Amino acid sequence: MFSKSRINEPGPKAGAEAEKPKAPEAPVNKPTTDLKPSAPKAKPPASSLSADLTVVGNLKTSGDINIEGTVEGDIRAHLLTVGESATVKGEVMADDVVVHGRVVGRVRGLKVRLTSTARVEGDIIHKTIAIESGAHFEGSVQRQDDPLGGGAPKKPVAPNQKD
Repeated sequence: MFSKSRINEPGPKAGAEAEKPKAPEAPVNKPTTDLKPSAPKAKPPASSLSADLTVVGNLKTSGDINIEGTVEGDIRAHLLTVGESATVKGEVMADDVVVHGRVVGRVRGLKVRLTSTARVEGDIIHKTIAIESGAHFEGSVQRQDDPLGGGAPKKPVAPNQKD
């Protein structure tokens, strides 16, 4: 019935032990599947300022803003849409800026789009820009790789300058 030689034989026992460490590897992989429920942060819903609303002050969000009214102040957002009936007096800065209405002030954006109904009076600093036929624009246009990163690039100063 029982064979002593099987129990004491190092060959099969070593082979069985070699397979055993492989089995615990499956539970090690399990925690990676447990990470699925932690989804990326939900994007906040877009904020909208209606046509009858006037805001005096600065606006800042990591989300999207749709302006239909009047804003007197600076605006910072991820996506900024200035509606046809909207007026913004101040600097606007966003990853994406779409202007259908009026902006009086500097516009900074990675992607800036002026539609045919846009009226912009001020400088535009952008990475990419699109200006549709019919848009009204008075100011200068400057391309920068990082238009959201602050002021104009500084010129290098020679170290051996004499006063």
